Amino acid sequence: MTKRVLVAGVGNLFLGDDGFGPEVVRGVSATGRVPEHVRVIDYGIRGMHLAYDLLEGYDALVLVDAVPGGEPGDLLVLEVAEEDLGSGELDAHGMDPVAVLANLERLGGTLPPTYVVGCRPATVEEGIGLSAPVEAAVPVAIEAVLRLLQDLVAHDTGAHTDEALADPADRTRRRYEVSGVVQGVGFRPFVYVTASELALTGSVSNDVSGVVVEVEGAN
Repeated sequence: MTKRVLVAGVGNLFLGDDGFGPEVVRGVSATGRVPEHVRVIDYGIRGMHLAYDLLEGYDALVLVDAVPGGEPGDLLVLEVAEEDLGSGELDAHGMDPVAVLANLERLGGTLPPTYVVGCRPATVEEGIGLSAPVEAAVPVAIEAVLRLLQDLVAHDTGAHTDEALADPADRTRRRYEVSGVVQGVGFRPFVYVTASELALTGSVSNDVSGVVVEVEGAN
């Protein structure tokens, strides 16, 4: 059986880069590449609608949202657990996804495995439209969501790639230090998507001289 996955875009379209989540999920839907049994919804600021839908029971949740900190346009993809959420105050009229998820059990639901595809905003001031670095991150985020959905489906159906079955002795790890104009220009999201397409694992991060990339894959 295929997992039932909910992809939730959240954010306020009238607060600049806070509209990142809705913009990405609309793009995901438009690709025509959403796997079966995956529900993609632009929630906007309707926080309690997200909580209500999660009460139906899903096997996984992919939350797309603007996240604080870092350089504008930086993209991150991570898995979060219930203990990572704390205990946010639930506002029935607001859209604080952390508070919604943290209080889901109290509302009668169960938090499924949850993944966040987030982008660092440049501005969340009043205004319609994304800043240039966040707008540039939208197509990268769309591909990241689709890749994550493919991984969830493949894992659920028991599919295995040659990469997953490779002997550790047949794998190689490399570290690269890249300097120059590589921060704040979408370089790290580009590395993430390229590594995902090539079935590579590792990390990409800033340091004082530029960007450090560590990748590992089959020989």
